[in-house]
Amino acid sequence: MAPVKKGILERLNAGEVVIGDGGFVFALEKRGYVKAGPWTPEASVQYPDAVRQLHREFLRAGSNVMQTFTFYASDDKLENRGNNLKLTGAQINEAACDLAREVANEGDALVAGGVSQTPSYLSCKSKADVKAIFRKQLDVFIKKNVDFLIAEYFEHVEEAVWAVEVMKETGKPVAASLCIGPKGDMHGVSPGECAVRLVKAGAQIVGVNCHFDPMTCVETVKQMKEGVVKAGLKAHYMVQPLAYHTPDCNCQGFIDLPEFPFGLEPRILTRWDMHKYAREAYNAGIRFIGGCCGFEAYHIRAIAEELAPERGLLPSASEKHGSWGAGLEMHTKPWVRARARRDYWENLKPASGRPQCPSMSVPDSWGVTKGHADLMQQKEATTKEELEQLFDKSKTH
Repeated sequence: MAPVKKGILERLNAGEVVIGDGGFVFALEKRGYVKAGPWTPEASVQYPDAVRQLHREFLRAGSNVMQTFTFYASDDKLENRGNNLKLTGAQINEAACDLAREVANEGDALVAGGVSQTPSYLSCKSKADVKAIFRKQLDVFIKKNVDFLIAEYFEHVEEAVWAVEVMKETGKPVAASLCIGPKGDMHGVSPGECAVRLVKAGAQIVGVNCHFDPMTCVETVKQMKEGVVKAGLKAHYMVQPLAYHTPDCNCQGFIDLPEFPFGLEPRILTRWDMHKYAREAYNAGIRFIGGCCGFEAYHIRAIAEELAPERGLLPSASEKHGSWGAGLEMHTKPWVRARARRDYWENLKPASGRPQCPSMSVPDSWGVTKGHADLMQQKEATTKEELEQLFDKSKTH
């Protein structure tokens, strides 16, 4: 029999570093298995080999957590704005759990079942209605016996608290991750207060994911930690940021950038940037360190390599990666061999190769959030007339 794995809280309580995985929706969209716009995870049913392979790449890169590919897999999201998949949330969630467990069993990884924010909350449905949506997803996660639960990608702490309250009913360890920056959630609740509310609701692990770059996310989690400590509470901390530089973002994060989602590549972090992020997160007392949109396996490998002294091992993928460019010692060109050193890569200022492009953008700032008419969701597809109105409105912002 395989040895019993230590659980997420057992690992964190022992001070171990837990490395998360990367951003499945963006990675699979680039590979042709997810549609940008709805961002729903039907690939778990339609293209299981693609999902399985991505799990394996992250496992090989050092991930200790296989998150089920269930982002936006609630029934209300699967039916939103003409997204007629003819698949239920239960079907997708079950398939995703099976894939994550299969790969997790190939290494020292845990399976985390994840739920995300819902169109129903944006449309001002009741607390009971929104909780019922989360409960349907959680029924599958309990049936499939995931190792712990994550409420991730919540712009409003109120909805995240509702998710945590439902998750606590299961008896599983609970992590809660908001997609907020230093200015707080979309209703202006500070990161520290957000964290306090999540811990009081029952989350044992709190933090942020998505919407902002690594250093911004680390700073946000620091504020969350300060709030928790000040309130006399205790928690573990997690961070799973974007792999994009976002110094020009406002409160809404990268979805307000004009490059979102199809022109973000010039902003991508290098593997060496990820070394800096991993060290900064570790020094801030964060022990669950992973990634979200834009993260590929080589980014996760960089985290695992940076924290190898603390973890006591290198990931399997380091077999094909010399430390700090050491593999370049074998290159045929002498000027490339001269780059086989840490100080070269640590101090490099990468060029974009785009002389006509600015280094920063001006974000869209429509200033709408839950409760605004523009964010009311619907099952019907967006009409041509509705799009024309949006096109006209975009010219005034």
